[in-house]
Parts: sequence; structure tokens; C-alpha cells
Amino acid sequence: MACFQLTESWDIASNGRGKNPSSNVTDNTSHNQEPGWRKFLQFIGPGFLVSLAYLDPGNLETDLQAGANHGYKLLWVVLMGLIFALIIQSLAANLGVSTGKHLSELCRIEYPNYVKYCLWLLAEIAVIAADVPEVIGTAFALNILFHIPVWIGVLFTGFSTLLLLGLERYGVRKVEMLIATLVFVMAGCFFAEMSYAKPSTVDVLKGMFIPKLKDQGATGDAVALFGALVMPHNLYLHSALVLSRKVPSSVRGINDACRYFLIESGLALFLAFLINVAVISVSGTVCSAANLSAYSKDQCSAMTLNSASFLLKNVLGKSSSIVYAIALLASGQSSSITGTYAGQFIMQGFLDLKMKQWMRNLMTRSIAILPSLIVSIIGGPQGAGKLIIIASMILSFELPFSLIPLLKFSSSSTKMGPHKNSIYIILISWILGLGIMGINVYYLSTGFVGWLIHNHLPKAGNIVIGVIVFPLMAIYILAVIYLAFRKDTVVTFTEPTKEDPMAQVHMENGLVNPIGIESGHVPYREDLADITLSR
Repeated sequence: MACFQLTESWDIASNGRGKNPSSNVTDNTSHNQEPGWRKFLQFIGPGFLVSLAYLDPGNLETDLQAGANHGYKLLWVVLMGLIFALIIQSLAANLGVSTGKHLSELCRIEYPNYVKYCLWLLAEIAVIAADVPEVIGTAFALNILFHIPVWIGVLFTGFSTLLLLGLERYGVRKVEMLIATLVFVMAGCFFAEMSYAKPSTVDVLKGMFIPKLKDQGATGDAVALFGALVMPHNLYLHSALVLSRKVPSSVRGINDACRYFLIESGLALFLAFLINVAVISVSGTVCSAANLSAYSKDQCSAMTLNSASFLLKNVLGKSSSIVYAIALLASGQSSSITGTYAGQFIMQGFLDLKMKQWMRNLMTRSIAILPSLIVSIIGGPQGAGKLIIIASMILSFELPFSLIPLLKFSSSSTKMGPHKNSIYIILISWILGLGIMGINVYYLSTGFVGWLIHNHLPKAGNIVIGVIVFPLMAIYILAVIYLAFRKDTVVTFTEPTKEDPMAQVHMENGLVNPIGIESGHVPYREDLADITLSR
């Protein structure tokens, strides 16, 4: 039984009206007879574009610090994070393909206004928090290349992404290919350094498969690492990007599309996993070496994106800083473009508003620049590096407010019909989701209580802070419980009518209703036609 939902008037109009219904069956049959690899190539794009966010400066910063502070002991976080990312990114893709709407649109339809606006505000904060590491990473790259102060580099980042978006008219695929090439050049450098440093295979495997959080600061670094890996705005992004592909409306066509998007996401995230493991392994091996020089010890004790190029000197020699800075610049710019698109979908979905790309980017980037600028002026590169960790932790704490709606919608027969999650996927995804939410709440509560006990503020000051913060923590927990246990009320999937015995046949063959109106594809989103990166 094919997935069908009540959609806007453009749903049918964009699929062609008035054609012979039998021609649709022929089209679907010919589509099904195409070689699998050729059909798969039609769906490549969204997953690899989303995977760039798993290689952004925030990931690099948390990877480098995790390796320098804890060696290989937090590799299990990367493994669990990217397995979880594969599951939820696939669920986001399935949601878009099966419903014809992306996650933020379904949130707008499902939730009352006060919840909808709160979720929108939190999603916008997530986009800004994700943009902070990109701003600082780009500023570090400019500092390494041109020796300009970090705070001036932060100001320059306001124009760099706008320039890159402007270059799309000259061939966006060429621009993206250049960015991807530069990112993978850096990845190749870390792989080469990894072969030179020769990390202990046994220790790497132990770190990957034996969870530990015993070292001082390990819980905070694990939360930041997970927050940098699994980002809320990526769920909105992926569920929208898949709508730029034309999918046959039969059950088989939708199932094939979901399978191809899963394979594509798996390949993209596996590459991201290898790169993240290489960065942590190189940082851990170099910083734990017995013959480490005094200079390298100082660099490892205060590891930042701005100082990490020394890790590649064994492979690249004197040119290590230049290659590293160029790749860091590419990483920041490519991931900022995905953030711009995610912000566009979030605003359009929740508020039914759409802004021009350059205006949307300027708004998000301007807000992200302000805290980055203040911290870089006051705290310098060290303070800016710590801000990246804080931004990653914010993303981790925000994850439930996009993850819970995704898990509920993708498991709902009223939203997905026959394409809803299986019981096994429901159990696995909820167990992993509750696990990360539990870690967040534990870290939030114990960290704050520990800070209250050990700070040097007057007793009255601690009381005032406690009165403010503890209610906010309670609101956070209650909001998560509300989203988890609220019963969905809006139906977007409609069963074929039981009065018409041909309805089932029509649905299987891609006909949306019993009177023969054709739907050659799952509703193709004309409003997403300007997503040039995914075409």
C-alpha cells in the first residue's frame, strides 16, 4: 500500500493532471526495470551534502581535544554517535520521501502555536550554535594563512560565505567539488600522519568498543563530541533535501528511494567516521608520545584549531600549516552553506516564510559573529576554542527538541502509513535517544551542582543563581517529557477508500485516488527547486 497524504494543491499540479492513468503504470514499470546502480545514482547528493556537517570545524576541535586529553578513550563516542547519526538521518530522509513534507513543516501542522514557536526558536538557536565553530574555524584559517588577529578574521567571515554563495551562478558543482577536494586533502593528511604515528591497534579498538568516562572532564568532552557529531539542524536539512528528488509514488518506488538514501547516507557517514577516527588517533598518539618536545607538550595541553597544524609536520613538513589552514577554511565554508540551507528550511517550515539565501546567511552569520567576536577579543584563540566546545554542548542539549518529533512522526501510522518504522528501529532509536538525553541531563545537573559547590561567589550569589537555573532545568526536563508523551492528533496519511475495490491496485501502481488522477511521483517540491546543491 503506497504512502499518500493530504497535500496542498501544488502536489497534484506539479505531477501532471489529465494524463492517461495507464501511462503512469508504464512509467513506473520502466523505472523499476532500470539497473539498480543507475537508479541509485539519481539519489546521490543529499546524504553527502549533509555529511559535510560531520567534518566541520566543530568536529575537528572536539576530535583534537578528545585525543589530546583522553587519547583513544572517547573513540566509542564517535562510533556510537555516527551509528546514531545514520539511523536518525535515514529516518529524516524517509520522513520527507514518504510524507512529501519536511520535518519543520510537520511540526507546524502538528503542534499548537506556542509549542511551534518554541521549537522554531530552539531550531534557530541550533543553527546559530552550529555556525559559531564555522566562524571561528574560518577565522583561525585566516590567522594561519595571513597572520591577522582572530577577531579580525571573525569579522571577515561575514563576507566569505556570501561570496561563496554568489559563486554558485558560475557552477555550484565545481565550487562544491573544490571544497570537498580540500576537505579530503586534509583527511588524507591525517590518514598519512596516522600511518606515520602508528597508533596502537589494540588501544584504538579498546577505545572504540569499551565505553569509559573515568578521566577528569571526560563527560563534558563526550557530550561536546556527541553534540558536534549529531546536530539538530541536520534533521531538518536532510528531510527537506530528499524532496528535491522525483520518487515514483508506488509503494515499491518509495521503498526503493528510502533504501537508496540509506545506502548513500551510510557511505557518506562511514567516510566521516574514518576521518573523525583518524583525527582523534593522530592527536592521541602524538600527544601521548614519550619523547614529546616541550613545545608539543604546550600545544597538546591547550589544543585548539589554531595550533593543531603541528600534528601534520611529520608528513607535510614546513607546508603543514598552509595545507591545514586551506582545508580548515574549506571545512568552515562548506558546512556554513549547509547551515544556511537548514536555516532556510526551518524558517519556511515553521513560519511559512522564505528569505533570499544571502539575506538568510547574513542574518544567521551576523548573530553568530557577535559572541565569537566578543570571546576572541577578550579570551583570544584559547577563548575562541572553548566557545566551539560550548557551542557543541548547546547542540547536544538541543537535540531532543528535533529528535523526539522525528522519532514520533516516523513511527506514526497517521504520518507515514505503511512506511512507518519497524518495531526494531523504534526500540533502537528510542533507546539511543533516551541514552543521549540521559547523559545530557546528568552532565547538566552534576556539572552545575559541582560548580555551585566549588565556586568562590558569595553565598547570596549562589542562591540567586540557583533560583534562576534550577527552574530552567526543570522546564527543560518537562518540555522533553511533554514532547515524548504528547499524542499526535493530525493525520497526514489517508487510507485508500474501502468502497472501491480498485483503490488498492491504484495505490500500488502510483495512482493517488480511485478516479484515476495520476501521480507519477511523490509530490515534487517546486519550492525547493532553488536548492542547487542537491540537484
